[in-house]
Amino acid sequence: MKINNILKNISQNPFLKQSLSTLFLRIFGVLLLFGFTIFLTKSYTPKLVGQYDFVRSFLLAIGSICLLGFDQSILYFKGRLISQSALEELKKIYIKMIVMLFVTSLIVLAVILIIDKKIINNYFADKEVYSILLKGAATLFFYGISTLNTEVFRALDKLYVAELFRNILKYIPLFIGSIALFYWNKETYLVDVFLIGFVLLALISSIVLFSYFSKMAEIEIRENISHKEVFLKSYPIAISGMAMFLLMCFDIMFLKKYRNDETVAFYSVGVKVMTIVSVIILTINITVSAKISEYFASQNMIELKKVTRKSVRLIFGITFPVIFILCLFSEFVLSFFGHQYVIAQEPFLILIIGQGICSAFGTAPVYLNMTGRQHIFQFILIVAVVINFLLNRFLIPIYGMTGAAIAFVLSSFFWNFVSGIVVYQKDKVKVFLH
Repeated sequence: MKINNILKNISQNPFLKQSLSTLFLRIFGVLLLFGFTIFLTKSYTPKLVGQYDFVRSFLLAIGSICLLGFDQSILYFKGRLISQSALEELKKIYIKMIVMLFVTSLIVLAVILIIDKKIINNYFADKEVYSILLKGAATLFFYGISTLNTEVFRALDKLYVAELFRNILKYIPLFIGSIALFYWNKETYLVDVFLIGFVLLALISSIVLFSYFSKMAEIEIRENISHKEVFLKSYPIAISGMAMFLLMCFDIMFLKKYRNDETVAFYSVGVKVMTIVSVIILTINITVSAKISEYFASQNMIELKKVTRKSVRLIFGITFPVIFILCLFSEFVLSFFGHQYVIAQEPFLILIIGQGICSAFGTAPVYLNMTGRQHIFQFILIVAVVINFLLNRFLIPIYGMTGAAIAFVLSSFFWNFVSGIVVYQKDKVKVFLH
């Protein structure tokens, strides 16, 4: 009887139903990633796994710069346009974003080409680093398109299509390619297969997206949003996004410099397991982000407080038992990837517990961006990045992976805590657990 009542409540609550459906797809994607990671760590050497994680971190960090925050600001524009019944204008905004993405990607590629490869290789004490970075830079435009298209699907309310690309289709080229390389004894091409996958994703997602755009009726332009306005509204989010990714990448970069590819592989496995918690937070925040923008634009503070309260409680209610289970069986979980990966147990526990504490701050990661306070959030994250950089720089040479985990947790807690305080002072909205 209780189960029937729970199912009935879920079916009658659109927010809860959408959040749980999206979460299911994301958890399924995480399980696919774990399955692939187990195959990768058992079939490939830690050095090759470390190279893959290194170029992955490069794409996350530099790709966020090239995107200029478009993947988040598209949801801001969606909330703004829908309040004016002009959602059809989104196509024009998207095209302007693609043009600017192409320019920024070319600039990064040009910078990598200009730098002497000996400088980069000597810095990391690895003669293969320059070629890896060059291939990554050449793929940035396609990586940016595939990332942006996923969020445009969400802006068009094609939520399940967005999650399908984000959590399942995203991994298929890499899955197939890595398995083929293993059986052909060509494991050294793992990075190449990983990067080529984004070219395929960009093409497929663009075809699907333009099929949706073609079905939208042309209307008389009600509000002409210029390239300049798109840039000005997006770049503060870009800086925030870049800062967020740098928080996730400094540890990898410093571990590669002061340790080796093997250490990067061990630590990265712990980070990937931690994504179970971060996926829950990100999923619910993405689900409510457009609503936050819409309610704030219409000054509907009652609904705004209601949706943030629900999201915070849902995030913490789901993450707490997951964190407890992961901590309890941490050694068992890490041993799935190979007996040598258990060495990352201590930093893994620090990361998991830290992420659990941060989950109590609910919608703090998106609230300021969705309410026109991008510059405030940008400043908070820049300070957090400086803290993270300094902590990594001084802790990793001494404590290795444990130092990296401490640096990540302390800097993450800083920006979550400060963002929550700022939101409450400005709007009297509690984005933290209460």
